[in-house]
Amino acid sequence: MKLDSNFIRSQFPVFKEPSLDEWAYFENAGGSYTCQQVIDRLMDYYTKTKVQPCYLFKASLEADVRMNESYTQLAGYLNVSEDEINFGPSTTQNIYVLANALKPLWENGGEIIVSNQDHEANAGAWRRLSHPGLVIKEWKVNAETGKLDLDELDKLITDQTKMIAFPHSSNVIAHINPVRVIADKAHAVGAIAMVDGVSYSPHGLPDLQELGADIYMFSLYKTWGPHLGLMYTKRDLMDRMENQSHFFNGGYDRCKLTPAGPDHAQIAAAAGMATYFDAVYDHHFDEEADAAERGRKLHKLFADHEKELMHPLMDFLKSRDDVKVIGPTDPEERAATISILPKNMSVVELATKLTEQKLMVGHGNFYAVRPLESVGVEVEEGVVRVSFVHYNTMEEIQQLINGLKVALG
Repeated sequence: MKLDSNFIRSQFPVFKEPSLDEWAYFENAGGSYTCQQVIDRLMDYYTKTKVQPCYLFKASLEADVRMNESYTQLAGYLNVSEDEINFGPSTTQNIYVLANALKPLWENGGEIIVSNQDHEANAGAWRRLSHPGLVIKEWKVNAETGKLDLDELDKLITDQTKMIAFPHSSNVIAHINPVRVIADKAHAVGAIAMVDGVSYSPHGLPDLQELGADIYMFSLYKTWGPHLGLMYTKRDLMDRMENQSHFFNGGYDRCKLTPAGPDHAQIAAAAGMATYFDAVYDHHFDEEADAAERGRKLHKLFADHEKELMHPLMDFLKSRDDVKVIGPTDPEERAATISILPKNMSVVELATKLTEQKLMVGHGNFYAVRPLESVGVEVEEGVVRVSFVHYNTMEEIQQLINGLKVALG
């Protein structure tokens, strides 16, 4: 099955925007374009139901229904129960709230393993929990490849290990880590597997049952949705956490890990992501399937398309001796987020020249200070990052390659 790019792009109003004509967007890792279904639900909510939900009058009841749809429909695509889903203002804030909720479980000490391949959101929060009885161990990447070595993890795990925190894929290195294998290692010693999925999920939502993680976080504004963070937490683990909301809300699943009032409109809009997935599935597949199976098929459809786009770009980058790719160069091993370090000019100069070619790229350290330092990159300057998702096309990849030829000389 081949992805129909014309259909995909028809679902995103940005591709009809005159001010962006001829521009190719390659900073999806920082935030994706939003699909029409999400925009429609957001506008509809603000127009018809922008009231406090759950009262007895019609608009309030309808507001509650629209919010509930997001929990139900996204849980279906993630293959989890809707009472295991929480929405918060961002993944970073969700992780800090989660750290406070888990902290009491570790008052008697133990060990937390945190990788240095992580975005700071999933590194800093856990490191701050360190106290004389709670030891933070660092799972270090290979300085040459940027990869995390499972043999090195085995050396760190003990019967005192309480949690292993790591990314599904780094936002600068992009190697896809074997989540199920790592989760099984954690569970063998009774530890929690905590996964930052922010950089991976834009390339296809994962089947969380299949992954086996206890906690999985990602950002909806990087998966074609509103500016929210989604947090999955296994039911039995959530039950053991300390309430982070008002004391009288501790018994409510959607309050316990959400100390502030939720953004009702954006939560309601999030169901538009599932509506978009339904439209893409129905356009490409004839078979009836539940949401979890739809999600698995769409994941493969998106991944296959992105790998096809990655091959010519990687072939070009590997042919040059004036740039370095951070992380693996095999498209089968990585997500479509590619960090480039120019050898003969500054990062800013390369980013500027690419912008002149109507290429929207990112540059800097992307809050990935630890992984960049670990592979010898000067974090003040950082890297040029090009990232794409399933709505990007081979024509845009060729535009990027041509732009790099001009920029690099």
